[in-house]
Amino acid sequence: MRQPPDPTAPPAPQTLRTIPPGLHLVSTPIGAARDITLHALDVLAGADVLVAEDTRTLRHLMEIHGIPLAGRPVIAYHDHSGEGQLRRLTGLIAEGKSVAYASEAGTPLISDPGFELARAVAAAGLPLTAAPGPTAAICALTLSGLPSDRFLFAGFLPAAASARRSALEELADVQATLILYESPKRLAALLTTAAETLGSTRRAAVCRELTKRFEEVLRGTLGELAETAATRDFKGEIVVLIDRAAATAATEDQIAAALNSALASMSVKDAATFVSQTLNVSRKIVYKIALSRSQD
Repeated sequence: MRQPPDPTAPPAPQTLRTIPPGLHLVSTPIGAARDITLHALDVLAGADVLVAEDTRTLRHLMEIHGIPLAGRPVIAYHDHSGEGQLRRLTGLIAEGKSVAYASEAGTPLISDPGFELARAVAAAGLPLTAAPGPTAAICALTLSGLPSDRFLFAGFLPAAASARRSALEELADVQATLILYESPKRLAALLTTAAETLGSTRRAAVCRELTKRFEEVLRGTLGELAETAATRDFKGEIVVLIDRAAATAATEDQIAAALNSALASMSVKDAATFVSQTLNVSRKIVYKIALSRSQD
């Protein structure tokens, strides 16, 4: 008697699909293995050459999803690969090979060594495409409860205390949600410095082990989160998100200066809209000032 199909089994990859020549950037799960896309499975199943920051991680992922290597080369490319490996891979693409580059976890080029490879391929005018998928930064943003209409990914801040404080000072007035990656060992120090630099009452979130068994999201003020981090040990992959700086009211002189600059290349209507959005000021007020200045 035939066994019924397993409803929990991953879909079979389309091994017959032709993968065109070029570099294909493959996003991989940040935790749950089933978060990989069908597009990514197709690329991994059909590419001529497989490249990864960590080849063991890629082999394991392919085993989980039933994708055979079928004798294809699996090449490591990481921060210490050097120019020789870079030339080798770009040479394979120039020969017409399809090369799949998979991150260790998440989206290639986001805190990932694939940047130099992708830049070299683009500079050489060779084909470059992506199979998009999971990114810890965006996953954390959607869970944080913080504004998502505008955000800035700042990656890992410097480990040295003084350099970290300087970096936060530069980000203090950014009108966007800040997204940072951080080591569990430095989390308490980062939150303490952020509370001192950006203000202890600014809203923030700490996201840990996203899509994994022990996923956790902590929300509160920077001061509250700094106190929590000082009293417990964190483990795993961590994303820190910090709300944007409170908007400051623009003065009439600032509005006038911005309008003078905008009116040099824009109509009154467009200049008013641009300045209104830039300075977070009522468009009606800005338009009235703009009309007055254009008549003068």
